Amino acid sequence: MLNSKKITVGVTGGIAAYKTVELVRMLVKEGAHVNVIMTGAAKHFVNPLLFSAITGKKVYIDMFDDSDSGRITHIDLAKTCDILVVAPATANIIAKAACGIADNLLSTVILAANCEVVFCPAMNSAMYENPITKQNISKLKKIGCHFVGPKSGMLACGTEGLGRMAEPREIFDYITSLFFDDDLKNLKILITAGPTVEHIDPIRYISNRSSGKMGYSLAEACAKRGAKVILISGPVSLAPPANVDVVYVKTAEDMYRAVMKEFYNVDIIIKAAAVCDFKPREIKSDKIKKQDVLVLELEKTPDILKKLGEIKGKQFLVGFAAETRNIDEYAVKKLKEKNLDMLIANDVSIEGAGFDVDTNAVKIFYKNGGAVELPLMGKKELSYRIIDEIIRCRNEKRG
Repeated sequence: MLNSKKITVGVTGGIAAYKTVELVRMLVKEGAHVNVIMTGAAKHFVNPLLFSAITGKKVYIDMFDDSDSGRITHIDLAKTCDILVVAPATANIIAKAACGIADNLLSTVILAANCEVVFCPAMNSAMYENPITKQNISKLKKIGCHFVGPKSGMLACGTEGLGRMAEPREIFDYITSLFFDDDLKNLKILITAGPTVEHIDPIRYISNRSSGKMGYSLAEACAKRGAKVILISGPVSLAPPANVDVVYVKTAEDMYRAVMKEFYNVDIIIKAAAVCDFKPREIKSDKIKKQDVLVLELEKTPDILKKLGEIKGKQFLVGFAAETRNIDEYAVKKLKEKNLDMLIANDVSIEGAGFDVDTNAVKIFYKNGGAVELPLMGKKELSYRIIDEIIRCRNEKRG
């Protein structure tokens, strides 16, 4: 996701510095080239050797340590990075940046930087709410600096309030969104997510284990990259993604109607929902009383994906398949029979993949007969990988 991106991480003297260790690990894992700058105070909270071990590089601390090939360290670090992240960002470093003070290596790099600068505030709530800090933050925002957090919670001083540094995952997601910002801005994308439910009587229904997390992650990632996103969601317990138009449905028939209403106005359709294949032939008007044996007659629900494959024109159509065996065989068959441009299959019997978890491992099948496997990873990271493949294949299809 961040292959060869150059990111400089500035670490200041705050207890939240321990979170930055995880942030740096995540950035390196995704292929970023990370340089770490630490202030003198930061060394009291995290040993520089830890960052060095994660990045495989020296950690920069001394303003006048220009021993690396005679270069001017602060200028080189400022000019060779794509994004500069300050985490944790104390009230002190925010004040220095706002006033243009450059009295240590990190503050000098911030002043010399010609890239996106992201501050992740972490401080006592009284310090954060101080009008001077508020003014400094406002000043930095006006010149284009980014801020992630802070969050409310228990602080190191023992009080509770606004001042906790954002979690590494949130900061990581924000950083990745800056790299992909607006590359999908001219596209309208329809995504389905979650399960459908089919009523048996006023009390009971049949459904499946889909949590909707994969579809919601795809919607969030597309929106962060500038796309106009319509998310058609079955019943889930997830918060709606920011900047996404959400249409809530219950049954397969509801989802079919919602999808058909938007189909002709979109460029890409990603069918990540787990739509029930069957529904009761008859819905009882009263609650069915307990009995030794209950026989339900089921009939097929609308095959939304097949219908879209039959009528699609310019649209790029992506399907999902959750299987427990014969993954390749069933995936290739579904890809052909439903006239898909791409199919994403996963074995839900594998631990950590599929329903009810935050990770997934998939195999992507292409219309030209090729396929690629993506290993187990977080669904958010996987979403970016899937979208990259969709855009690449769509561009190839369009010539």
